[in-house]
Amino acid sequence: MRLYTFEREGTQHLGVEHKGRLADLPAAYQALVKAQGATRFDMPSDMLSFIRMGIAATNAAKQVLSFLDGAPAASGIYFDMDKVKLHAPLPRPGKILCSGINYASHAEDNPNAIMPTKPMVGFAKMPSNVIGPFDSIIYPKLTQQLDWEVELAAIIGETIPREVTENEVVQYVAGYTIFHDVSARDVQNESLILGKNFDTFAPMGPCMVTTDELTDPYTLQLKTLVNGVVKQNANNRDWLFPLPKMLCRVANVMTLYPGDVVTMGTPGGTGLKDGKYLKVGDVVRMEIDGIGHIENRIVAPA
Repeated sequence: MRLYTFEREGTQHLGVEHKGRLADLPAAYQALVKAQGATRFDMPSDMLSFIRMGIAATNAAKQVLSFLDGAPAASGIYFDMDKVKLHAPLPRPGKILCSGINYASHAEDNPNAIMPTKPMVGFAKMPSNVIGPFDSIIYPKLTQQLDWEVELAAIIGETIPREVTENEVVQYVAGYTIFHDVSARDVQNESLILGKNFDTFAPMGPCMVTTDELTDPYTLQLKTLVNGVVKQNANNRDWLFPLPKMLCRVANVMTLYPGDVVTMGTPGGTGLKDGKYLKVGDVVRMEIDGIGHIENRIVAPA
């Protein structure tokens, strides 16, 4: 499934993609109950609640999709993607834990980088910095080196026990999304946490693709384009440390809860490579196979 958080008439809704259109999930479930007398289920109206309900919510959503396959379009259920505002799938995640160097090619962007020998979670992003897939990124006044990093992000679906093994850990993932790890390189050199955490430095989206749809997250192509010019283009089979090893490393240290996010690092091709960084007016598009794309314009601070 492809699940979205979207806004219509000032209110946030939980949606599921069906044949290229966006269906309001709670409204569609109510239509199912009315039409078929299905067992009533309190379908969540927000992504975090949906994730926390686990298999019960997932099964109910699958019922909705089967129902929509044979049901006529109904008023108040379907919306065109381009006529609603898409938010990040999780507008306010829990912890956002970001891999440091997880592609050799990214280390090659920075000659001072040290190649890790163990999975490296280098920093955290603040949930308040998350913005939607098509929102603007504010260019801070304190930087002259605004940089891009496309990353695959895993969204945790169930609390992961600390003793989890690499063979078990992926079963606790709810789904995947695109994460833009925006970076102020010059500020980052002084303070990693500050250089990564200006307001708007965490675009996410456009949706959460559940693990039953994106069954192979290990051979995905990631791409970044700046003003239409390809800057990053790599496959995540080039990870230094694959998803189970990275997640297990984090989970063995701290408890991961539903709605937490772990990112998997970025490939080479960032602005570090040639010292050419983003400017006000630039448009950054990021794509990952099986998920879609996000696109964010760089704007001056108000």
